[in-house]
Amino acid sequence: MDSGFVAALGDWRTRPGPLARSLAAAVRDAVADGRLPVGTRLPSERQLAGTLRLSRGTVVAALSLLRADGWLRTRHGSGSAVRLPARLTERTTPWSLDRGGAADAALDLTLAVTAAPHDAYRAALARAAELSAPLLVDSGVATAGLPRLRELLADRYTRAGLATRPEQILVTAGARAALTLLLDHLHTDRRAPVLVENPAFPGALAVLRARGTRLLPVPVSAADGWDTAHLTATVHRHRPRLAYLVPDFHNPTGAHMTAAGRRAVAALADRHGVTVIADETMRDLDLRTPAGTEPHLAGAHVIQIGSASKTLWSGLRVGWIRAGADLVRQLRIGPLQALLAPPPLEQLVAAELLGAPLSSVLADRRARLRAQRDHLVALLDGTGWTFTVPAGGLTLWLHLGATGPHAVDLAARAAARGLAVTPGPHFSADRTTLGRHLRLPFTATPQTLTRAVGLLRECCTV
Repeated sequence: MDSGFVAALGDWRTRPGPLARSLAAAVRDAVADGRLPVGTRLPSERQLAGTLRLSRGTVVAALSLLRADGWLRTRHGSGSAVRLPARLTERTTPWSLDRGGAADAALDLTLAVTAAPHDAYRAALARAAELSAPLLVDSGVATAGLPRLRELLADRYTRAGLATRPEQILVTAGARAALTLLLDHLHTDRRAPVLVENPAFPGALAVLRARGTRLLPVPVSAADGWDTAHLTATVHRHRPRLAYLVPDFHNPTGAHMTAAGRRAVAALADRHGVTVIADETMRDLDLRTPAGTEPHLAGAHVIQIGSASKTLWSGLRVGWIRAGADLVRQLRIGPLQALLAPPPLEQLVAAELLGAPLSSVLADRRARLRAQRDHLVALLDGTGWTFTVPAGGLTLWLHLGATGPHAVDLAARAAARGLAVTPGPHFSADRTTLGRHLRLPFTATPQTLTRAVGLLRECCTV
């Protein structure tokens, strides 16, 4: 028997209750958490009984429980394979459109976004209007970005230790626009796989899936970060030419890549010619005191993308690509570039906010997020759910426990009570695993977070 199957079950005999139920629960949890991939063939009943030192009747009872609840598919002559129940996977509407059946929910914790810095934003709008006269006599045709904004962004990278010239910056209409442009240029063979994290940012997964991309998931966790050994083995085995990573306060786990990890990833990319797209959208949301000093994930095969959406406001659709000047020139002449460039006035606003006002805006934003994070952590005390307090970013990544509800079921219960939350499978590279996880943003006010956690607690007692 495959020793990996037995290892995936963990110490299942310590669970309370009859052995058949304990074994069925262990298989179910291993599938939900991704330790047993969907489609894994189970050994025969006789093999299971012998290896697990159980009577065949106990094994048959456990498999019957799994089959009855939709976790096992059995075909005559082909044996049994694990699966996820249809109720956890079959949706007729994309999650982003109806928020899991909670489209009219009074409480919405599906979006990890913050409100705009009101006063600073209004002041930036006023200054941008004053500076807009030269733009109004121009054609308004998309370019690589306003010179002032490109200079400002290049200077930010240089001051952070990554020497950058303005011609290495291409301004885009957000980070997803940047990713789309890069994929259009770099991922020309649709059959070629792209390495991604699991869990991963759903917006990036959507862009990749829209291209029919085959995804190679590598695990990342809030507690342990990136499994570089797994990442290295995946690169050796599958030879991807492209990877997408979020090294700074990863969404949804909050993991932050160490300096040593960044060097290891850059070296791996250099050895195997893998182009790494490093999404730095969360980099400015460092909640440590004092803030850390980790370098950018950088190297000859690393491209950085960033955005003002998390740092400032999601309604300010200004992002950028930092790459070699030759690649930026090639991207500029691509057919999508004009479609994915932000309006000049928005770039003026971004330049105003990313200049002198940024330090005070970030100080206020970090203080608020730090207080809201700590408030949410206190609210979750006693729930039995486990998590690692993130050093930055916008979200907590909860594990609901082996005996807790499946995240999709919990989200459905919450939706019925007027609370929209996002279950783990929405962040899964294979769309199905991570069913014991739930993402909770701490971007809402303390009062809203208190109400939301209260509702979640009630839903778990149903």
